[in-house]
Amino acid sequence: MGHRGNVQFNMPVQMTPVVKWLIISCVAIWLVLQVVVEKYLLGDLWITGTLALIPHAVFDSFHIWQLATYQFVHSFNPFHILFNMLLLWWLGSELESRWGSKLFLSYYLASGIGAGLIYLLVLWVWSLSTGSISPAWTTPVVGASGAVFGLMLAYGILFGERIVYFLMVFPMRAKWFVMILGAVEVATILNSGIGGSGEANLAHLGGLASGFLFLRGYTWWKQRNWRKRGGGGRRGPGLKLVVNNDKPDGDGPKYWS
Repeated sequence: MGHRGNVQFNMPVQMTPVVKWLIISCVAIWLVLQVVVEKYLLGDLWITGTLALIPHAVFDSFHIWQLATYQFVHSFNPFHILFNMLLLWWLGSELESRWGSKLFLSYYLASGIGAGLIYLLVLWVWSLSTGSISPAWTTPVVGASGAVFGLMLAYGILFGERIVYFLMVFPMRAKWFVMILGAVEVATILNSGIGGSGEANLAHLGGLASGFLFLRGYTWWKQRNWRKRGGGGRRGPGLKLVVNNDKPDGDGPKYWS
């Protein structure tokens, strides 16, 4: 998957624990396994081919683990992993600080896996409806971009009024940036087709959609449990997302609206 650079977010004070280990894992896999072992020692791309998300391998050989592992491998272009890890740090550290480590990790992985699932599902439906096989069917999808797009969505919802700088020059509110980014991905798919742009734009949109579905589902589940404990009536308080899943609160869960 491609990257999205030239966007300036508020810098977090420090790197949070889960974000740190996600970055260490991605960089170690890329540098040690992909660059050193695979490219220079073996001269064979079997590691990337095993861990990347390859649609025909999932459907034909049931390589289902690729839905999780593709997030931890990247292309050999160093800018791909650089921008993904910078966005993971900038966005993820603030979200993890706000939500807590458990909820953040669940959300991150769900966004990435969901992005892969949506990519496969749409590609399969498109192939059935058109009767043709897209080149994307055999093209490996790599990178944390799907999960990072999920982080962008959460950032745009939670910190929607903050100003970010697109291309380091143009200021805009975070919520508008996320909307524009989604529109660009849709336009790219309509113009180039699935996989035609050289980036998995469909998986980027899948990350946005998966993040949204996760937040809606998690919010519904927390509200349901809260009402069962006598925290509200049938319709509930109309509140939204639990801020911190790690810190118990005797007065009931905290929400942001």
